[in-house]
Amino acid sequence: MTTPTPVSGDGGAEIYARLAELGLTLPQVVPPVAAYVPAVQSGSHVYVSGQLPMVEGKLPATGKVGAEVSPDDATGLARVCALNALAAIDALVGLGRVVKIVKVTGFVASAPGFTGQPAVINGASDLFADVLGELGRHARSAVGVAELPLGAPVEVEVIAEVA
Repeated sequence: MTTPTPVSGDGGAEIYARLAELGLTLPQVVPPVAAYVPAVQSGSHVYVSGQLPMVEGKLPATGKVGAEVSPDDATGLARVCALNALAAIDALVGLGRVVKIVKVTGFVASAPGFTGQPAVINGASDLFADVLGELGRHARSAVGVAELPLGAPVEVEVIAEVA
């Protein structure tokens, strides 16, 4: 068995440089809206709780995708969820320890008949690939749901392997 190689041996400087190159900064970790923690480490994995697309403590949009929220806007919101997940990983263990984004589960509050959940969650998947390259590619589920917390259109949870 080979030893996992973190994204960066320099404490994550490469990742922060890539974020800056993309015009992104890690936000503050979104405080939990109920009785849980944003992320927890067990062995060589970090499990990130479902992240809503909170920006400065507020949801930029609410409602169902395919009705009040356009699929394109929801894709951008999924990207925000992924950035919030990276912030939670960074706060817990540091992004420099990330070996691989293993699994992403995306939830889309869907209007009746809306079937574009995979395209919406591509916003999160693309962000992980943009920031982490090949190490950001992952297994994934994209699920349509009736409602999400606080009326959010999307929510993303993540499992990451760390060294």
